[in-house]
Amino acid sequence: MPVNMAAIAPILLLIASNIFMTFAWYGHLKVEHRPIWLLVVASWGIAFFEYCLAVPANRIGRTVYSAAELKTMQEVITLGVFAVFSVTYLGDRFTWNHAIGFMLIAAGALFIFKGPI
Repeated sequence: MPVNMAAIAPILLLIASNIFMTFAWYGHLKVEHRPIWLLVVASWGIAFFEYCLAVPANRIGRTVYSAAELKTMQEVITLGVFAVFSVTYLGDRFTWNHAIGFMLIAAGALFIFKGPI
């Protein structure tokens, strides 16, 4: 796999993976009339597809990124996906507190990618 594709593929796979995982973890919040056991089973089914994307993302990504960089990338992507999901699907408000908190986490991620100090 070419170097730049090995660097880009994990990011795209992790974005897709996090979309599935966000629906698995939080999508049920709009489904109040179903038994919890059914929601758990449905969430497991959705999470299966998340794993089908996350495992190759990390396998491919490990050729270019460290494990800490992959984990950090996944966390930042998770926040971005969740922010969009919570506003568009759940109807939550995105406030300055959220934006500042997410920016602080992103600033922390910058240290992981910056290298040794």
